[in-house]
Amino acid sequence: MVKERQDIMGSNCLKSVSGKVVVDEKGIKDSWKEYTKKLMNEENEWDRRISATVKEQPADYVRIDEVATALKQMERDKAPVLSGLVAEMIQST
Repeated sequence: MVKERQDIMGSNCLKSVSGKVVVDEKGIKDSWKEYTKKLMNEENEWDRRISATVKEQPADYVRIDEVATALKQMERDKAPVLSGLVAEMIQST
């Protein structure tokens, strides 16, 4: 079975904050812009009951065999992570 409109990306309609259904492209973009602006500028309540203590001690040592094992387990031909590194780059060093 072939899916209809398989090449169309995005949404056809969206309900705005006021409750109206928006179908034009500019209106959809404006609705998303308004939504993300509200979402990113929201303040969350925090009761400040959570506390953490700082531990001052030597850092854990990483052994060479642990690094070698981790490198062997890394999958090749994958997309880079946030650092921009891929497994092949790390394994080649």
